[in-house]
Amino acid sequence: MEGTIVKGIAGFYYVKQEEQLHQCRARGVFKKEGITPTVGDRVLFEPECGEDDGLVREILPRKNHFIRPPIANVDCFIIVMAAAHPKPNLAVADKFLVMAEKSDTDIVFCLNKIDVAKPAEVEEIKEIYKGAYPVVCLSAASGEGLEELRERICGKQAALAGPSGVGKSTILNALKPEAGAETGGISHKTKRGKHTTRHCELFDLGGDTMLFDTPGFTSFEILESDEEELQHLYPELRPFIGSCRYDNCRHLKEPGCAVRQAAEDGHIHAKRYDSYKTQMQEIQAKARY
Repeated sequence: MEGTIVKGIAGFYYVKQEEQLHQCRARGVFKKEGITPTVGDRVLFEPECGEDDGLVREILPRKNHFIRPPIANVDCFIIVMAAAHPKPNLAVADKFLVMAEKSDTDIVFCLNKIDVAKPAEVEEIKEIYKGAYPVVCLSAASGEGLEELRERICGKQAALAGPSGVGKSTILNALKPEAGAETGGISHKTKRGKHTTRHCELFDLGGDTMLFDTPGFTSFEILESDEEELQHLYPELRPFIGSCRYDNCRHLKEPGCAVRQAAEDGHIHAKRYDSYKTQMQEIQAKARY
């Protein structure tokens, strides 16, 4: 039978096949080959027989795969930032966005907690990203904006990603109340979010829409990208790449740079261009040292 792994705990894999959930173990050969079945995997499995658990026999080809957290086959990343509490860190947001671009998925930029932020602050952040990504402004607490988010991810296997404390578990609970994801507040000492999700799980929202809840999408190293690749991971830069004076232009201080000129002319938001420059300099610094 063919199904999808929706949860994995203590060596057991829970495989959803139509409306049924099967408790399975994995074939021993997976461990010998260094392969680990992952939440989101499409698999071929044998269902339970009597008191014996089912058996995952084969992992079907993956669209993508992540080690931290261990999930696979993400169609869309919902990059979640809080408009307030904690204060939005756009440098971190941009690293999440680059990670999602590298994974070749659809992307939705989700600005949560708009009910506790000033409207001007919400509009300022929306203005930065609206030219590159769909921006959904919502309050998971009140429900405002949730239907727009549902529409954006309809029919997709989507994953919430963002720093701790921005409301990922609250969004999941709002979209799927029976999920019962544990939520936490903001640490009074560090002013950062508390980790609440303990394991990866994939929830069915109906209409072929699935949503990952993950404990690990909280920080990423962008330095896995190289100098040539990074420019292509900022959608705003793409229309101007190839129009620079130099073929190997890195869009920093080079003369005749079409990207820098586009930023000066307002075709690329200044904060996004500054973000690109910062990440490029990080990559160059790592290459040197």
